[in-house]
Amino acid sequence: MEKVKEEKKEMRDLNDQFKAFYGTENYYQHWTKKGVYTDGIKEMAEQFKAYWLIDVVFSYQDKKIGLIPFQVWEITSTGDKATVEMKEDSDQPILVSQKIPFTDFPEGMLKMYYIDNVLILPSEY
Repeated sequence: MEKVKEEKKEMRDLNDQFKAFYGTENYYQHWTKKGVYTDGIKEMAEQFKAYWLIDVVFSYQDKKIGLIPFQVWEITSTGDKATVEMKEDSDQPILVSQKIPFTDFPEGMLKMYYIDNVLILPSEY
């Protein structure tokens, strides 16, 4: 019997759409007052209708997670459901994982950094 090798589908890198954002001219105060986000994050939220994703990141900035100075946030979406995860760095264990059961976020993966109370895209780092 021949073994069938399972291929893992490679996710589309949604950050590619925002590579023109390097640095920012404006900072936008999040309504929770727990930090700010950049022009690139604002553009992502507008294009993908995903201000809720910014809310997810800021909702975790409490007395435990909020003390971590460098956070890597990733959303992986199938186009109808998604998972949002946070690590201290790319090679560290997942500290936050939240399933999003219904979404119209585009299929693929998007990475964001939360550094010293500022949410940015990797190209803005």
